[in-house]
Amino acid sequence: MPINSSANRRNAIRMVLAGLAVLGIFCLSMFIGRYHIEAGRLVQLLTTAPDAWLDHPDTSVFYYIRLPRIIMAGIVGAGLSAAGALFQGMFRNPLVSPDILGVSSGCCLGAALGIIVSSQVGFAYLTPLLAFIVGIIAMFLAYGIAKISPGDQVVMLILAGIVVGGFFEAALSFIKYTADPYEDLPAIVFWIMGGFFRANWSVVLNLLIGVLPCLLLLHLLAWKINILSLGDEEAGSLGINVKVFRFLLLCLATFMVAGCVSVSGTIGWVGLVVPHIARLLTGADHRYVLPMSMLVGAGFVMLMDNLARGLTSAEIPISILTAAVGTPFFAYLLIKGRGQAWK
Repeated sequence: MPINSSANRRNAIRMVLAGLAVLGIFCLSMFIGRYHIEAGRLVQLLTTAPDAWLDHPDTSVFYYIRLPRIIMAGIVGAGLSAAGALFQGMFRNPLVSPDILGVSSGCCLGAALGIIVSSQVGFAYLTPLLAFIVGIIAMFLAYGIAKISPGDQVVMLILAGIVVGGFFEAALSFIKYTADPYEDLPAIVFWIMGGFFRANWSVVLNLLIGVLPCLLLLHLLAWKINILSLGDEEAGSLGINVKVFRFLLLCLATFMVAGCVSVSGTIGWVGLVVPHIARLLTGADHRYVLPMSMLVGAGFVMLMDNLARGLTSAEIPISILTAAVGTPFFAYLLIKGRGQAWK
């Protein structure tokens, strides 16, 4: 008991420090951008109502462009990281990422269709709507294929996700091949590469409504996820309805991933690398892995977005930066950690 108490106290302290670090990154992000806002002006904007500075360009840049973008980056980072931690624990596989069920490929296909159709009908919200719907459809297709396939359901689910993802990627390639090379194709490619340039308060509100309840539910179910990670037989013997509970977790994670990807595009490596960092900091207990993944993921994506909009005069797609930083760091974790968090 003293050992557990000490470990819990240590994990709690580390999460508090991680939360303070995320808060620091959030505050730092307010100053970063091609449009410079002085510290004194920023304090005025934060301490007064937006209407008081309505005619000043600082108000428009800060309240309607920069602040919703920072919040959106934090929510997307937390959602993708939590989904990655859930999938890795549920499938007992450290190489699983949130797009394992083909959800990201489905979102990209839906977004491509939305970009082409919206250019004809003029409905701006069609792109994220179709991206979300097709992403959800991808998960149900993968689950349905795994359901009717013989063999271990966990393995079949992963293989079915690869099949569905491959099919949707082929369909996406066909759409890009036939799209207008001067208008639709550049828009599709830029959307797929990911970014938060579409951020506004409406998008942030939708993310808050869709993603935050899922994050809260996952945190409340963390102790059951610990049991499920022991294996189907052990979980069943401890009173868990494995099939129903796994399907519930899949729906929650898929809803989060589809919601995030539908508004931000594909942001790779976040859901793969961040859960490993969280496990190295807290161990394998999902009661701490999930909230730590949310915090680290939010801070990581906000940092990458700061680089995306601050390194050059033109915005860099964020997936380029997350891959450039995530791949060597993941290699370092493999060499340094040697899978200790999974033992």
